[in-house]
Amino acid sequence: MRDLERDVTSGTKLNSVAFIPARAGSKRIAHKNIKALNGHPLLAYSICAARQSGVFDAVVLCTDSAVYADIGRHYGAEVPFLRDEDISTATSPDIEWVEEALNWLSVAGRSYDVFSILRPTSPFRKPETIRRAWSQFISEGAAIDSLRAVEKCSQHPGKMWVLRGGRMLPLLPLGPEGQPYHSAQYAALPTVYIQNASLEIAWSRVVADGRTIAGNVLIPFLTEGDEGLDINNPEDWWYAEYILANSEARLPEIDRLPFDLSGLF
Repeated sequence: MRDLERDVTSGTKLNSVAFIPARAGSKRIAHKNIKALNGHPLLAYSICAARQSGVFDAVVLCTDSAVYADIGRHYGAEVPFLRDEDISTATSPDIEWVEEALNWLSVAGRSYDVFSILRPTSPFRKPETIRRAWSQFISEGAAIDSLRAVEKCSQHPGKMWVLRGGRMLPLLPLGPEGQPYHSAQYAALPTVYIQNASLEIAWSRVVADGRTIAGNVLIPFLTEGDEGLDINNPEDWWYAEYILANSEARLPEIDRLPFDLSGLF
């Protein structure tokens, strides 16, 4: 698959890297990124899906934890550096660690035309999901800046409100004359999509040119079924275990024995 993909302008082979971000400071679920789901730490599924997709020249775990780094290497990721602590907080923007990662690799003589972000909190993303997104991204070529996974929203913004001085104001004040969005049936509302955490793919130039991970011209990648399920809180974790126990979802295959997580924290 990799040999068929060429830069649309120069004809040279594209180099791509997958970044798996896994900081150690999760609050809602302690050490969420390495908590065991179906026998393996959460981050293992993103690493293995990236490796097995055949899309990337490198799979790099971006973490601030030496323990997480050991776990990542066990599942086949590179961890050539640890993230700086000051860009690994709960409020640190993604651009900071992506910029650090690309710069670090560039200094080491490893430059990439394309990067992808595959977050561990979306463990149901499959190798075939990544391949489908990659094909869509490549087909657009240099006409776009990035691709981002989205799904149809369940909580429509037309039904949302903001509070000002004890009064409610609709988040989306515009709507059909005489029929505001907040008083319409869901089926009558305009279709709105929400991003999920399963994947992003972008040309590396967007980081250097505009210090952004997405650029200005984005295309949607519509996730299907369980691909976009995101785990962020205990309720999400319970639901993930429930659908797995009832064969309602499928995780990527893991090609090695589980990492021993006992006694780590």
